[in-house]
Amino acid sequence: MSKNYRPGATGALMDEYERAVNELKNVLHSIDQNKYTMISDKETDDPECVSVMSLMNHVVSAGYGYANYIRKQFDETLTERKVDYEVTTPQIACDELDKMMAYTLETLTNKWNISDEEVMKNIIKTRWGQNYDFEQMLEHAIVHILRHRRQLEKFTGK
Repeated sequence: MSKNYRPGATGALMDEYERAVNELKNVLHSIDQNKYTMISDKETDDPECVSVMSLMNHVVSAGYGYANYIRKQFDETLTERKVDYEVTTPQIACDELDKMMAYTLETLTNKWNISDEEVMKNIIKTRWGQNYDFEQMLEHAIVHILRHRRQLEKFTGK
């Protein structure tokens, strides 16, 4: 079966984002409920990183945040980013990741063939002080997933 690739540079980034999320979901599917909720990092001061469950809430929330940054640049309607998502089990977390990705896909659907000029003129100022263009924001979103997938693998020994 051949893979359908989305068009343009934006499409390539969305394809890779989707791949990264699918790899994360594969790790989640291998985690039992006890390991999912237990404290995995007793030394961190970051409440978003103490367990797989807290980390998944962070990942889903961040994904909506990245899509909202892009939507803001194009004066599009935003979905309010929650503090707490329903991620109480690995399967529910996967479902929330799917919803977040659907929101991102909707965000990008009319931007597959966006020009380099349009990319470069849309500078996003993040709350953490970094400035990104549209493509860099998507690249950051992808690497964010990859970093946390690695963290989950370390937590769980998978």
